[in-house]
Amino acid sequence: MIIVTSLRDSHAQLAAHQAKRAISILSPDTPHPDFPSLAQGQHLRLTFHDVIADGGGLEGPKMRDAERLVEFISAWDQSAPLLIHCWAGISRSTAAAFTAMCLLRKSEDEMDLASELREASPSATPNRLIVSQVDQILGRDGRMVKAVAAIGRGADAFEGRPFTVRVR
Repeated sequence: MIIVTSLRDSHAQLAAHQAKRAISILSPDTPHPDFPSLAQGQHLRLTFHDVIADGGGLEGPKMRDAERLVEFISAWDQSAPLLIHCWAGISRSTAAAFTAMCLLRKSEDEMDLASELREASPSATPNRLIVSQVDQILGRDGRMVKAVAAIGRGADAFEGRPFTVRVR
């Protein structure tokens, strides 16, 4: 199971679900949280702004960030939940959750997975640049990008509500 949440709710959700791995995706000016209950090497920290293109002093995700995300998820044994959070639990974290869904449920259609993500979170608005980079890495030929475009922008929200998605 994957838990998606905001930074504010990350510690509570980690404890409530007894997650043993975490992915934090935050901007350069936001310190990453410490999760003392996680073993060394079980917390991936990615640092970039929630943008779809660099500009105005903001730097979006690079291909290396997407590669690290895919590597970390690929190494997950799924014996315990994985927590994914960003600042608000709406864009970067939902892109990472969609990445995990597409990576770990290879035979399922991207549109179906994106629809499942939307059903789990009305505010989910996956960062399109992350999705595009992962689409390239996974060789999905633009299907991930099209699926995210098809579900469109999520409902307006300052912060997403924590939600879960399955990976099997």
